Amino acid sequence: MVSASTVHIALRGRDDECDAIRRLLDRDDGGALLFHGPPGSGRSALLAYARRWAGQRAVLAGAGLADEATLPYAGLHRLLDPVLDADAALPVRQRRLLRRALGGDGCPAEQRLALAAAVRSLLAAVAADRPLLCTVDDLDTGDPQSAWTLAVVARRLRRLPVAMLLSATAPATVDGVPAHGLRPLDAHECRAMLAGLRERPPAPVAAALAALSRGSPAALADLAGSLTPGQWRGEAPLPDAPPVDGALAAAYRARLDRLPVPTRRMVLLAALDPGDDPGTLVRAAWAAGLTLEALAPAEAAGLLRTGPGGVTFPHPLARTMITAVAPLADLRAAHLLLAGTLAEGALGRALRHATAADCPSDVLAAELTAAVDEVPDRAAAAVVLRRAAELSPDPGRAAELTIAAARCAWTAGDPDQARGLLRRLTAGPAHGRADLLRGDMQLRCDAPAAAVATLLAAADAIAPADRRAALLALVRAGEAICVTGDQYRYAEVARRAEALRRPGDPPELDLLATFAEGVGATLRGDHARGGPALRRVVVIGGRLTGPALTPGALVCAAAAALLVAVDGPAHRLAGRAVEVARSRGQLSLLPRALELRAVAEYWLGRHEAAAETAREGVHAARAGGQHVCAQVHLGILAVLAAVRADRDAALARIAEIGDGAAPGSRPDAYARWALGVLDLIDGRYADAVARLSALARTGTGRGQVLVQVMATPYLVEAAAHDGGRPAAALAVFDHWASSTASPSRRALAARCRALLAPRGGPEAEREFHAALRLHPADTDRFERARTELLFGRELRRRRRPRDARAHLHRAREAFTLLGATVWADRAGEELRAAGESVGPVRHGPEQLLTGQQLHIARLVAEGATNREIATRMCLSTRTVDHHLRNVFHRLGVRSRTELARLLS
Repeated sequence: MVSASTVHIALRGRDDECDAIRRLLDRDDGGALLFHGPPGSGRSALLAYARRWAGQRAVLAGAGLADEATLPYAGLHRLLDPVLDADAALPVRQRRLLRRALGGDGCPAEQRLALAAAVRSLLAAVAADRPLLCTVDDLDTGDPQSAWTLAVVARRLRRLPVAMLLSATAPATVDGVPAHGLRPLDAHECRAMLAGLRERPPAPVAAALAALSRGSPAALADLAGSLTPGQWRGEAPLPDAPPVDGALAAAYRARLDRLPVPTRRMVLLAALDPGDDPGTLVRAAWAAGLTLEALAPAEAAGLLRTGPGGVTFPHPLARTMITAVAPLADLRAAHLLLAGTLAEGALGRALRHATAADCPSDVLAAELTAAVDEVPDRAAAAVVLRRAAELSPDPGRAAELTIAAARCAWTAGDPDQARGLLRRLTAGPAHGRADLLRGDMQLRCDAPAAAVATLLAAADAIAPADRRAALLALVRAGEAICVTGDQYRYAEVARRAEALRRPGDPPELDLLATFAEGVGATLRGDHARGGPALRRVVVIGGRLTGPALTPGALVCAAAAALLVAVDGPAHRLAGRAVEVARSRGQLSLLPRALELRAVAEYWLGRHEAAAETAREGVHAARAGGQHVCAQVHLGILAVLAAVRADRDAALARIAEIGDGAAPGSRPDAYARWALGVLDLIDGRYADAVARLSALARTGTGRGQVLVQVMATPYLVEAAAHDGGRPAAALAVFDHWASSTASPSRRALAARCRALLAPRGGPEAEREFHAALRLHPADTDRFERARTELLFGRELRRRRRPRDARAHLHRAREAFTLLGATVWADRAGEELRAAGESVGPVRHGPEQLLTGQQLHIARLVAEGATNREIATRMCLSTRTVDHHLRNVFHRLGVRSRTELARLLS
């Protein structure tokens, strides 16, 4: 019997479904709802909730039974048996038809609709005294005749005081009835459910159980009920899957038992073959004398889906449970069939041996370890290494393999699995490598402050045996220091890295050590030493090939390029890091590479591209459980929106960061930078100065020094309005800009000096002219337009309106082409103040393009190629190319994708 408390716990995350049930039961007329989802998703709990909410309604409850699936109308009989005496109110013909069908004599095909009408009449008769609630669980498990009849009735309950709730695995069971698919629970809902089942577990245990359950309430309940007290407290390793004797396993076992034997064999093969090549399953089926058509009953039951890309399972836990409940002999046979389809090689041989009962465990462990290089998928490699660790008789070797499996899982974007594997380890010589992995996950996922100590300890432990890994640990510790805002500690990282350097080091080791040296010097303001070191890193990164060409090395090179303000190489190196990370399945570094690419695009003035990259970074970080990295990308998006004066978007991104960002951290600094820009735009200059000045404490090495350097042009602009002089921040920015060869940074420095120069003197005009000469013509158009606007405003205030207008016109035109309408309006206001009558800014492409250009732009947005456009418009492709270049220039876009987005 389901208790009220059990139902309440099982309904976590089902608020929308419960609301729909209450609305249905509160209505005076009738209706029906269908709840569908995989086993263990909470369908039965929702029907139990409805029966508890029924109030004064009469209740009929039924369920489909597999044992009665071959008995026509058996399910209908079980549902209606308590009220069959009410059939006296039915017309004689309906009563006879109903009695005959429920008595086992069946129903002729031509009278099936009449039978459904009889069932509807019977329910109406029962509901004559008081409203009625009918619930039918597992509709698709029982006999199909009952399911069809009840579906017909469910569609015809309007104007009757009858509510019907049905549950099934697949939505296609009942057409024409409002359906609710039961989604997996999210991490927060899983934690709440666990706290209701037992005492609240530690956060890492709750996160691991949520990942193991894949959001299945039944799996979560089975796991909670099967754990020992030590496992619940996180003192012992957790299982890899829900227990095979739990309710969820029983539900899957029952579903599989109802399928034909060939179908069961094909389903098991599909569950064991998560690869991207559909041909593997086809070849394995052919070797077993089976065909893909055997999967049809399983697809009809909602267990899986077939398509051009192969077989997919609607619920991510399905593969695990199908293999868990399979008999051992069937499992071995399926493994052998799949192994036989693989190309001959070390992995193929190891998998063949894995199916042999007499294969020694140490031999198999060695073969699997040797074969892991043949597995391009890091998630699959984690499985192979974990199995090798389980088979290894040597505890030390088993620990090494477990760490390698955890690293593959983390690299593939599954930190929960990686943490679960690391929890299996006991103290031993491999703890340094384990700490390197733990620190990496702390840095990117949840605890960058703790990551510093973890990674420094890992570097000390690893250094005697592996200098490369030790240098990598130091570089990651330095990154954690920068994320948390304790840059003064980077000197320790640089000192330790220098101690690990050796003459004649290979390029990747040289790159890591030189990067630490260059960043350390730059953070303490020693650009004479830091600049050459970082430029050397950029050169080394651009020359890497073969095994040395890793996403980690490319990320260091891209970060070095940004620190010495070579934005083009920084963008290329970060983009290359993204490509390599994706091609090699090394997804753990993808959010960091995307962050650097977005920052490079910001400096290049490609704000739309930077926003697109940052949005991609948020998605990648969240998919890989990297919450800190996701916050960093949200901060970048907030800054980009604020710079474009999009208040709503900026505040929305800041709200997404929420309270999770630690004060002084990089995400927090980005959020404060965005708020400072909004203060500046709204004329709250003192607030802007206070906010932007607090990003870092100059001279102490505390706070987000690098973020404040990026924000200094806005700080200086606010201070110029407010009458302040942020001398320290400007000195840091000016010193850095002058140490680079970047015209755009020097232009910004000149603009800052112009804003703080004495009003009306020659120094301000000289610096403004210098800034305009330095701004690159092909990039940085937004900042150049801001300089034109500020210079025009300065000239107007000095009563030189004629000189001001030229700059203000250029600023207004550039902002208009870039789509920065708020800034274009500001330029228009300054023009009007300078005595020129200007109309409103023309915002749309229709006003910026000629008729022919607009026609070409719309065809491009529809996906047409230049050749197709030329054919349709009777033009040459060269003419189309010419018009399209003008379109890109006038609209301020750089790709066909941006153009399509703008026109949409």
